[in-house]
Amino acid sequence: MSKLEQCAVKVTGSGETVIVFLHGYGCDSGMWRKMLPAFEAEFRVIAYDLMGYGRSDTAQYDALRYATLEGHADDLIAILDELQVKNVIAVGHSVSAMTIGLAARRRPDLIARLVMVCPSPSYANDGDYLGGFDKSDLLGLLDILDVNYLGWARDMAPQIMGVPDRPELGAELSDSFCQTDPDIAKHFAKVTFLSDHRADVKAIAQPTLVLQCRDDVLVPPSVWSWLTANMPDAQLVVLEASGHCPHVSYPEATTKAVMAFIHSTAAA
Repeated sequence: MSKLEQCAVKVTGSGETVIVFLHGYGCDSGMWRKMLPAFEAEFRVIAYDLMGYGRSDTAQYDALRYATLEGHADDLIAILDELQVKNVIAVGHSVSAMTIGLAARRRPDLIARLVMVCPSPSYANDGDYLGGFDKSDLLGLLDILDVNYLGWARDMAPQIMGVPDRPELGAELSDSFCQTDPDIAKHFAKVTFLSDHRADVKAIAQPTLVLQCRDDVLVPPSVWSWLTANMPDAQLVVLEASGHCPHVSYPEATTKAVMAFIHSTAAA
């Protein structure tokens, strides 16, 4: 079975420029559905499910292979190679922002520009670096996941979505979390919350948009500042929005910001 089949890759749209979308923790490619149509008239659009999520072949989920984000970066590289595309724009939400960064660092011939939506290179506070959480808090979070993943998913999803006036969006994210195999979800949570990719992002040379919501329960402003100060060619756009999933809760504003970045860097 090819990697395209394993990850339920879907290719739509037309155009010479290719753009690929990677979803975040606990989600699947369907989370991009409000944005993709806006890109399909101008770009060849690739979206797929990370291994272990959505319609991916979960039997292929290997805890050793995916013990770090490098396994997911390997998948992205394999998919782009199978499709024989180059100079791709890679869009990654949350933890997948680091995945596209790892792939871009290793294969600059494949990925020319990056869009990191609500990214964090490390969630743990470390000296002068304020990631938002003490290490003990993150370990406590993982302990809760081990004991009661479904309860955690139902409680945390609305907070992560961050739009209490639209509870249906929090419920959608909760449903997505709860449809994930709990063992895979627990494993990927450790990779997501305990990884430190600060050194990796410093080595990303490609133009990068850091797209952030002004009020994000998982990513404080100190992280945005650190990223733009430490990445060679990063620009920050802060949306007048709340939550950690603006592609779901504010798709028009998110699309506008991504399009503006793409067009401005194409002309540069």
